Amino acid sequence: MSLIERAGLALAHRLDPETAHGLSLRALRLGLVPLAGVVTSPRLRVTLAGIDLPNPLGLAAGFDKNAVALRPLARAGFGFIEVGATTPRPQPGNPRPRLFRLSDDAAAINRFGFNNDGMEAMAARLAQRPRGMVIGLNLGANKDSVDRAEDFARVLARCGPTVDFATVNVSSPNTERLRDLQGAGALAALLAGVMEARDWLARPIPVFLKIAPDLTADALADVAEVAVMARVDGIIATNTTLARDGLKSPQADEKGGLSGAPLFERSTRVLAQLSALTAGQMPLIGVGGVASAEQAFQKIRAGATAVQLYTALVYRGLSLIPQMARDLDAILARHGFANVAEAVGTGRADWL
Repeated sequence: MSLIERAGLALAHRLDPETAHGLSLRALRLGLVPLAGVVTSPRLRVTLAGIDLPNPLGLAAGFDKNAVALRPLARAGFGFIEVGATTPRPQPGNPRPRLFRLSDDAAAINRFGFNNDGMEAMAARLAQRPRGMVIGLNLGANKDSVDRAEDFARVLARCGPTVDFATVNVSSPNTERLRDLQGAGALAALLAGVMEARDWLARPIPVFLKIAPDLTADALADVAEVAVMARVDGIIATNTTLARDGLKSPQADEKGGLSGAPLFERSTRVLAQLSALTAGQMPLIGVGGVASAEQAFQKIRAGATAVQLYTALVYRGLSLIPQMARDLDAILARHGFANVAEAVGTGRADWL
């Protein structure tokens, strides 16, 4: 980490977290953040649901909710990025404060509630996206929608032509009753509508399903079965958790979803269980608490074809990404893997 980046993070941590996040996006757009470009190698390249990635490190949804910093993010070192969540109509989300920095735990709690500019604004920005970059869109539903399942399909139909993949997000804890859509019957109906909308696209794209880390073993098995039957192209494991085990920060009791370091073990165990349940029938994306190349490697060995991160950037800055890519290349080589695909699932048993 450079002195400039260290000073910037120190300043950001003196501000309200949501204000600091907005300023970080502005700094990116103004070219004030040093960017190293994408790090790749034959060992790091991987194919995810038919999409060729230069490396398996992705930016999770939520960092650039409204796709306002695509061009600088294309040079930040990620193998792919995910924007959103996006709903059919713009909505303000929950009242502020709604983002909390848990510095003692290297974590964060958010209760944003799908605040975003809506699918029309998103489609316009994505139409101007930089080329040569893999971009996905996180699909959401409006809080006051009478048919949330239809909302997901509407956003996909409108924005699908401008992205490389889409994610059905039924796992945010911050929209009332949204997680109810993870039940087998509701999820099957929702995915049927989304997959039909995908099939109507002139260029059908992979559709992923993002799940919560708080599902019971039986519920997780149901989700896996429904996802396979619905022909979903992959599962992202996991979103934020409602658990608060072992936290030390004063903000630990704030309502919302917890992300960052405390989520790593829980989300990786869910990932390994999904890997066993799906038996290689679809790729998995591991997310939750990743802050180092070693942790990315553990996610891969637990069953992930690619990983995503976000909260670690709050504490380590964007320079973390190219450093992680270089370190992951070295770790793969040290363990005798010629590429990422060879390592996928090789350590799954350690997490079951």
